[in-house]
Amino acid sequence: MYESEIQGSLTNLDLGEVTAKQHAGGGMLDSVANMANSILGAGEHSLPYAVSQAGFFLGVVLLVVLCGITDWTIRLVVINAKISGRNSYTEIMNSCFGPSGRAAVSLFQFAFAFGGMCAFGIIIGDTIPHVIRSVFPTLYQTPVLSIFTNRQFIIALCTICVSYPLSLHRDIHKLSRASGLALLGMLTIVTCVLVEGLHVEPELKGDPSKRLTFVGPGVVRAIGVISFAFVCHHNSLLIYGSLRTPTLDRFARVTHISSAISLFACCTLAISAFWVFTDKTRANVLNNFSPNDTLINVARFCFGLNMFTTLPLELFVCREVIEQYFFSHETFNPQRHLFFTTTILCASMLLALITCDLGVTLEITGGVSATALAFIFPAACYLKLTDPGVPLYSRAKLPAVACLVFGVVVMSSSLFLALGKAWTVEGEAKICV
Repeated sequence: MYESEIQGSLTNLDLGEVTAKQHAGGGMLDSVANMANSILGAGEHSLPYAVSQAGFFLGVVLLVVLCGITDWTIRLVVINAKISGRNSYTEIMNSCFGPSGRAAVSLFQFAFAFGGMCAFGIIIGDTIPHVIRSVFPTLYQTPVLSIFTNRQFIIALCTICVSYPLSLHRDIHKLSRASGLALLGMLTIVTCVLVEGLHVEPELKGDPSKRLTFVGPGVVRAIGVISFAFVCHHNSLLIYGSLRTPTLDRFARVTHISSAISLFACCTLAISAFWVFTDKTRANVLNNFSPNDTLINVARFCFGLNMFTTLPLELFVCREVIEQYFFSHETFNPQRHLFFTTTILCASMLLALITCDLGVTLEITGGVSATALAFIFPAACYLKLTDPGVPLYSRAKLPAVACLVFGVVVMSSSLFLALGKAWTVEGEAKICV
């Protein structure tokens, strides 16, 4: 919205200037791969469940609408950076709301990214060993080699040998090849679910009469799941700065293409899987299929592969938040870079090793952080940075006001439901021993 006007009035301000001096930026395709991979992370496998919670028609509408809002607010983060003359989400919030804003966005960014890292590790442990056991049924009985069917060993192996080297990169555009492979893997998952859904055993299918539902019982929960799946605002300025020529127009094209790819994949997966499983749809739709389904085991493998190549994108954010909050006026330090990369990765890996489900804690930090980062903060900053003489109901500000109100309502409702869940058995954490 009004990007061309802002671009024209701020031609001397280049958010990518600092980044461009430090690194040779990447191409647009690299940025599309990174952004699409960031969106298609751990959340898309829950989208069929979101549709079952919201109802078929409302669920599809929510997918499209929330994708559109996300596309707009991702660009709004960069517009806010242009207006404020800042080059990070943290500095934007500090410029608008002072130290309290700086602390709030740092906390939410770190919580969301670190929670994502933990979730990715857990998913690796829940998918890769299962695939190995299905391919080699007797491997668990083989001395020494049986360790490759162990959940903890596979998490540690994938994290240390794959995710850790990728996370050591200082420039995010160097992850574009890994992101491209992960994106292909995600499209493979969508294809496998679409094809194999046609051949599911009758006892695994849901009630066909519940396919064409309008409104389901869990609309708020569905909004939280979809928002979590689409959020990549914590990566947006890093991806913007990695462009070879960072401009609003180029970044808008990257955002539109990435959002379109993500929406197509998400709608295909959500609709095709829900149509088969309806009321039996699980939070991880791959668990709806038979453990011995060969094609779905390919999808499970691709899903696990996608997790340990997406994990470094989240670590970039965690590390950048710490650097911006505590060391914003210091030059790059290789020892500090290595220390924070190693510490953050090992901490998330440790939680993934001992925990099968982070329970209500991750639900609160993920849901609340996603809503704040995607809807509340971008809109609030835009309203703060634009002309205070323009009324809130004007064409320039009304969309931001609506987005802010929507975000507050969703965050409050999600928090209320999550806290309510904490008092039930469903909210208990599951420890793997």
